[in-house]
Amino acid sequence: MNNNYNQSNKSGKVGWGIILVGIGAFLLLSNMGLVPSFGELIGAFWPMIIIFVALMFHVGFYSNKNRVGLLVPGGILLTIGIVCQSATLWNLWRFMWPGFILAPAVGLFELYIFGKRNKGLLIPIGILTGLSLIFFSMSFRSLGGMARYIVPAMLILIGIAVLAKDKKQQNGYAYHENHQSNEQQNYYDNSSDI
Repeated sequence: MNNNYNQSNKSGKVGWGIILVGIGAFLLLSNMGLVPSFGELIGAFWPMIIIFVALMFHVGFYSNKNRVGLLVPGGILLTIGIVCQSATLWNLWRFMWPGFILAPAVGLFELYIFGKRNKGLLIPIGILTGLSLIFFSMSFRSLGGMARYIVPAMLILIGIAVLAKDKKQQNGYAYHENHQSNEQQNYYDNSSDI
């Protein structure tokens, strides 16, 4: 028993020693200007705290699938964290603000997907997503340069892909319907021969 206590006491001291050496080295390098200071890191990466809390909500759901309600705040906070982190890193606050409107839609959509698929949830999801997309599209001018042309070009390409897929499906249905009618005609022709 005493041996186990000594080993855990030793490993605890080693762990604390490594933590103290790491903090000291970080502070020394920060004072020398070789790495950003703790305040600068917090200033740049504070949204990661929100993202971490959001991930904990998701972990809570995945540990017990009956807690589907945890996905609503998890989805909201995850979206807010991503919006804030990208806006902070690249100074895109004027462009990213519609993401705050999108955040509740993401939380409700996760509830819809993993819950009982209540179709009533699709109404607020659609309204919030539509409003967010409208405001995002109005914010493109604030991006400047080539960036404001990239998103519309991506939307055009996605639209073409959807149209091409729909056309392919229509051709598949036409083939399927023709094939079925030919089989039916052959059946009737064969039965009349009898």
